[in-house]
Amino acid sequence: MLWNQNKLFCEINPTCYAISLRKEILKRHIQDLFGKEKFAKTITKQKLPNLVAEHHSNMIKRAPGVNLTHQFNKAVNIDLAGNKINGIIIRPGEVFSFWKTVGKTSKRKGFKEGRIIENDKLIAGIGGGLCNLGNTINLLILHSPLTVTEFHKHSDALAPDHGKRVPFSAGTSVCYNHIDYRFKNTTDRDVQLLVWCEGEMLYAELRSEKPFPYRYEIIEEDHHFKKEGEKFYRNSKIYRNIIDRKTNELIDKELILDNHSEVLFDYSLIPKELIRT
Repeated sequence: MLWNQNKLFCEINPTCYAISLRKEILKRHIQDLFGKEKFAKTITKQKLPNLVAEHHSNMIKRAPGVNLTHQFNKAVNIDLAGNKINGIIIRPGEVFSFWKTVGKTSKRKGFKEGRIIENDKLIAGIGGGLCNLGNTINLLILHSPLTVTEFHKHSDALAPDHGKRVPFSAGTSVCYNHIDYRFKNTTDRDVQLLVWCEGEMLYAELRSEKPFPYRYEIIEEDHHFKKEGEKFYRNSKIYRNIIDRKTNELIDKELILDNHSEVLFDYSLIPKELIRT
């Protein structure tokens, strides 16, 4: 059998992919062992007094072509992972790591099979759907002065939008443990993440000891879909406005994502009015 020289080792077959995955996991363990970062570990039930940002969303997406079993399994996975995160304190200089906090997902720990993305394809895998939780945390951090130190993107066009389009409502990728989501507390005060589930809803808050001087808002411009070759892509530019809390003056407008996401759902479900030629 001839090996296609254009293929990466991990793309040859499932065995090669598994070997590559194990290598990346081991590499991350070694990096963390010998690195200088101090990771947040303290969990407390007592809430810090100041609310910095909050977000809630329905974990169950009901749309044509969406596997409801995987959606309900995703909710179970998010609840299990959220319990590991809920109440964590990130002190000045500390780093929050999604996987350092949640740990490896497995059937033994109660995690179920949900949607994951592998080689740009939606497949089923244990712990699927945790990207949704990673994205929720990222939304909170974008509404704060904390510094994102590791972010990986996947398509935010996994399924048709349900209701009003929310910028950055999806698109954060996490995969144990080499594709992590991390942020550092670069401020002078403790902050806290709260994550919990009620029914089909996911709730999250970022809290601090006292208020920060600025507030933040996420806006999206030039949102549309466009066909490139045989595939459709979602395109937009996503900005973060930094606003003085006292004067309401716009301090800065930052481009945080030049969005170019492959559409991974049925093209017939793309809103016709959003397609550009």
